[in-house]
Amino acid sequence: MINQLITFATNHWELVAVFVAILITLIFNETKGGPKGVSTSTATTMMNNDEAIVLDIRPEKEFKTGHITGAINIPSDKIKSSLNKLEKHKDKAIIVACKTGMNSNATAKELNKAGVTKVFKLKGGITEWQTSNLPLVKTK
Repeated sequence: MINQLITFATNHWELVAVFVAILITLIFNETKGGPKGVSTSTATTMMNNDEAIVLDIRPEKEFKTGHITGAINIPSDKIKSSLNKLEKHKDKAIIVACKTGMNSNATAKELNKAGVTKVFKLKGGITEWQTSNLPLVKTK
């Protein structure tokens, strides 16, 4: 098995190099001091016990196909102009959710800049929520 891995890496060094570069970039982005990521179980606990708010940053059309109960939808490209919608939730924990968890970091940082202190990112986003068999609400 190890010999096959070494042979593959030797024969396809370009693929291995790209994989390592992507892995390093992901690790760097997750550890560079941005808002903390939370798992689906932690997010559920926060919503139930701490009245945390879920901010779904997906486009409205995608949001309507299925979102977390009670989530507020503000697409990521409209966050700066819609911060007033979050004013009454400023003292609560806000969990930012996107489709896969890859786009929520920038929005979470934007909220931090706007003075929201308890901001978290949903690890794996709505995709992970669905994979964990947690409920989604559809709207028309």
